[in-house]
Amino acid sequence: MRLSPEQVQSIREVTAEIFGPEAQVWLFGSRVDDNLRGGDVDLLVESPEPVEDSVWKKALFAAQLERRFDGRKVDVLLRAPNLLVQPIHETARRTGVRL
Repeated sequence: MRLSPEQVQSIREVTAEIFGPEAQVWLFGSRVDDNLRGGDVDLLVESPEPVEDSVWKKALFAAQLERRFDGRKVDVLLRAPNLLVQPIHETARRTGVRL
């Protein structure tokens, strides 16, 4: 996994702040592979509770992390009971690493 312990902690903190302490987060995509270089940070956030204003919260989440990561792009998938589940959500969870 190509994230520092500080980055993992930041992701956990921002996840809890925006989506609540019960939300879980997975890293997926190229950053899971230690043999690759570069790339954005792909995250799946799962909330056990419905998420109101989901588009706004995803954007806020990504922006806060991008600032903490010196501009590194962060892509976010959000899964919650009130949102449509797509195949990418299952792929991200199956291939990802829970943080």
